[in-house]
This record gives sequence, structure tokens and C-alpha cells, in this order.
Amino acid sequence: MKGIIFTEFLEMVESKFGLEVVDTIIEDSNLPSEGIYTSVGTYEFAEMISLITNLSNNVKVPQGDLIYAFGLYLFTSLVKAHPDVVDRYKSPIVLLASIEDHIHVHVKKLYPESELPTFKILEKTEDSISLIYCSTRGLYRLAHGLIEKSFQHFNKTASVKYSLMKDDGTEVKFDIKQNGE
Repeated sequence: MKGIIFTEFLEMVESKFGLEVVDTIIEDSNLPSEGIYTSVGTYEFAEMISLITNLSNNVKVPQGDLIYAFGLYLFTSLVKAHPDVVDRYKSPIVLLASIEDHIHVHVKKLYPESELPTFKILEKTEDSISLIYCSTRGLYRLAHGLIEKSFQHFNKTASVKYSLMKDDGTEVKFDIKQNGE
């Protein structure tokens, strides 16, 4: 997993829970990297799982809720770092429909060895989209946060529903309907 995900995650933890919690979860996680990450480095996914698990245990918030919150946080960080990627879109639906064909292509240019989830569009209208999220990592709650934040970015709201197609969360159907404003 790319280091930028780790650095952003630890920044979120610090901003929401404080530096002491960051230190505690790194110590409790017994990480091969010792919690020293660079944005361009690559690290084992197991380290992220350990950090999330220890954060959940420490702050008494369910792991899924923390992963969702990280998705909200990560969207803002990614837009700040790469505003040109999002600025070309006029709506969150169009942005979501472009994940595979444009956004992930851009990410692969920056991080060629990154392992990205896939998004298969089932149906798209002007104000709704249904898609299938697939990832061996099962971080669909992260995707949920990113999706929700994309609507906020465009000053819109949406109803986002998801259903697990596989119990481990590696395949999830999202049904997204933009609310009328």
C-alpha cells in the first residue's frame, strides 16, 4: 500500500485524536516499518490493518466508522494535492463515473505499482449512479467516505446505499442518488 495513504491516515489521527494517540497506536502495532512512512514508499497492507485495529481499540470507535472517516479526510487531502484531477468535472456523478478511465489512470502515472480498487458502472443517469466496488483489501467504507465527500466538494448531497456482494467486503454494490437541491 502506498505511503501516502499511511501518512494521510496518521495525519487524520493526529488532527482528530492527538499526537499521543498516534504514538500509542504505532507502539501498539509492532510495525516492521516502525511507523516511519514516506508518501512515495510502499508498505504492507497488514500495517494499515494493525494501525486501524489499534486506533479502534484505543478510541473505542468501530473500525468501519474510522475507515469511513478516513475516506472523508482523504478526499480533501487528495484534492489539495491534485486539484487539477477534480477541477475538470462539473458534478460528483460525472467524477464518480470517471474513476476508472481517468482518475485511476492519473494515480497509476504517479504511483505505477499501486494496487487500486476497481469500479464497474452498472447504470448512470444525470443524478444517480450504481457501481460495483472490487478490491482484495475490502476497504469499501473508505470508498463510501470518498464518495460522500465528492458530493460535499460540489456542494451537493446524496443518498449513498451499499450492499455487500461478498461478506468480506471485497465486492460491494453502491447505489448513489444525488438529492435535489
